Amino acid sequence: MQKQRVLLLSEGFGAGHTQAAYALSSSLRKVAPHVQTKVLELGSFLNPRVAPIIITAYKKTVSTQPRLVRMMYRSNYKKSLNRLTTLALHRIFYTRTIQLIRQLHPDVIVCTHPIPSAIISRIKRLEMLDVPLCTVITDYDAHGTWISREVNSYLVSTEQVKQKLLERGVEEDKIRITGIPVHPNFWERHRQEDIRAQYNLKNIPTVLVMGGGWGFMKDEAVNAYLASYRDVIQIIFCFGSNTKSLEKMKKDSRFIHEHIHLLGFTREIDKLMDASDLLITKPGGMTCTEGLAKGIPMLFHKPLPGQEEENSQYFTSQGWGTPIGSLDDITAWINRLTDNYDEVVRAREEVLDHIASYYPLQSAQAIMDLIERNTVTT
Repeated sequence: MQKQRVLLLSEGFGAGHTQAAYALSSSLRKVAPHVQTKVLELGSFLNPRVAPIIITAYKKTVSTQPRLVRMMYRSNYKKSLNRLTTLALHRIFYTRTIQLIRQLHPDVIVCTHPIPSAIISRIKRLEMLDVPLCTVITDYDAHGTWISREVNSYLVSTEQVKQKLLERGVEEDKIRITGIPVHPNFWERHRQEDIRAQYNLKNIPTVLVMGGGWGFMKDEAVNAYLASYRDVIQIIFCFGSNTKSLEKMKKDSRFIHEHIHLLGFTREIDKLMDASDLLITKPGGMTCTEGLAKGIPMLFHKPLPGQEEENSQYFTSQGWGTPIGSLDDITAWINRLTDNYDEVVRAREEVLDHIASYYPLQSAQAIMDLIERNTVTT
């Protein structure tokens, strides 16, 4: 049998998009072991000098000018990337995109970020490419930049996101509700005691604090407040790529304690969630979905404008998370962990029961179905 090829394209504007691409790559190999996958952050691959500069500028803008980012998100909420923008992006980053695609010869192209989706759509519009395009929306909202007529299939998180696409003219038969793809590891179940023993953690109420792949969780007031409870709870701070904040905290006496663990980048977040009883995090689409797969209750810290705000609202409405409005919200949760731990455990089991029927490989199966349909029609 000839191996089928899936090209997964992302961009480095936030870690979740690329994580989704790699999660799909792993899931595809479970659904169809014969398939070949390749994941690329397209801009960084084709223009490794310019792309990091733009991504760094974007990261700085998001962290220092949230009101500007929110205004831009809202003012363009229903607008696709216009043709002038896609043309400019094509000339800056993707002049070799069509050559790359012809070299890799994929059976389907999957985009987990709106920019490569818009670029591939433009190439298809110019009739320079005849490969099915699947766009995976990696949040619990649907900004207009995700939408292009040339997309053959949209994979979305919820019925609400599907309705937003329908309202903007996307044909219903192009939309499948699959949930956001996370790595299959997050759907595995481990005994909490075993994981704690593996990581030399104590068997006491445990809080995991995450700042996303960019390590934006650096609110000193929140971190210090958590540390003040270090005698009664265990705290795992995970800084992602933010080595500067990690090194700073390592030198702070408030965080030098046997119940406080300081970690940088790790590929074992799934196990750390198993070991923990509460997740304090930025509400990125991937992190929220990973937390849901583990059934762990979540507190959302200062969502970034746009998608994270929408993610926070959705998970709050479903009862799976709570935004941090003040330090009192943290106090209330610590009291639950120390005074009503059995209730917290039962509530987590109820969430796991609720999602037990979910098929975690739906996104991968949808992509294979798209390949099969295209093979039949051609």
